[in-house]
Amino acid sequence: MSSARHFIDVFRGYRVPHLAIIPNRRRWFITSGVLVAICLLSLFTKELTLSLEFEGGALLKYPNQSGVAVGDVQGTLAKYGRGDAEVQIVDGTDVSIRTSSLTDLGDRRTPLLSELAQQAGIQTDEINTTDVGPTWGKQISSKALQGLVIFLVLVSLYIAFRFEWKMAIAAMVALFHDIIITIGVYSLTGREVTPATVIALLTILGYSLYDTVVIFDKVQENTASTSLVARESYAGVVNMSLNQTLMRSVNTSLVVLLPILSLLLFGGDTLKNFAFALFVGVASGTFSSVFVAAPVLVTLKEREPKYRALRERRKAKAAAEKAGKAPARGEMDEDVARELEAAGVIKRQAAAASSSSEPKEKQQGGRGSGGSKNKKKSAKQRRRR
Repeated sequence: MSSARHFIDVFRGYRVPHLAIIPNRRRWFITSGVLVAICLLSLFTKELTLSLEFEGGALLKYPNQSGVAVGDVQGTLAKYGRGDAEVQIVDGTDVSIRTSSLTDLGDRRTPLLSELAQQAGIQTDEINTTDVGPTWGKQISSKALQGLVIFLVLVSLYIAFRFEWKMAIAAMVALFHDIIITIGVYSLTGREVTPATVIALLTILGYSLYDTVVIFDKVQENTASTSLVARESYAGVVNMSLNQTLMRSVNTSLVVLLPILSLLLFGGDTLKNFAFALFVGVASGTFSSVFVAAPVLVTLKEREPKYRALRERRKAKAAAEKAGKAPARGEMDEDVARELEAAGVIKRQAAAASSSSEPKEKQQGGRGSGGSKNKKKSAKQRRRR
């Protein structure tokens, strides 16, 4: 019962969890590496199923009132040089044909549509035709790629200006992780990539970036504390920051995922394509912000000479303290804090330093403070008595 109450308090944000996220960062790197490797392998060995808007061509849909078979439709298309067309009977009631652009047929386009309509027992105007030229499809692909590159450049500049360039690198690693995972899932499942998928992908990256910025802002706030960095080290402070923002990230993601799931289950075809990309991307973005971006940041920061020397010093002192040959823990933290200040990692409060360096005589009422005079007066009073 107490454990359930503790879980509820943590979920509601009343208590801060104490998960060892950064100490286990190698585990998260392996997990992410395996997922990314699977997605890349699928992308290299299996082509993405691109929609008509990207590849160009013609899509024909019409009711199948006569119960025509796939072979009959393919035979009709073969007479007009479209023998490689993809023909499907959807739910036994509709015919779906995907082929190259019909504009190449010229005057033969109208006879083809008439024969298909007669074969299915419908009128020619009942055939819904969507024809996209290859040039238009290439323009759509080029614009989508251009938008993605501009987004990544602007994001990198913003984070580098707002925080530091190592945080920008960590955020970019997380964003590429989300892109590869989302596109890889499309490759693995064989789902069609549509313009709605591209819109969803850019939305995903914005959401993942928001989560990462929240975590980095907390890291920057906590690492400004002299005593905290000296006591916990940079990795420890980042781990603490992750625990402080973890439930916010989880609850925000749940609130976003629930309506997306409803669209995925009950929406139309266009909404389902959009919702599928959002669902995969939001889940991946939540994971990458916590388990990829922050650990990558710690790995980069701890390679700096000042943090590496500090880490080795702490290990040596901890070993000596365990053997009974080192000063107390509080003194060790004070020593480490002085090293951080000397290395330029932190700036200690001037007020605290000045108060601790005051002469004991002055703090205890020594010479010049009236203390000796008070003692003399009390002695004279005792003599008079």
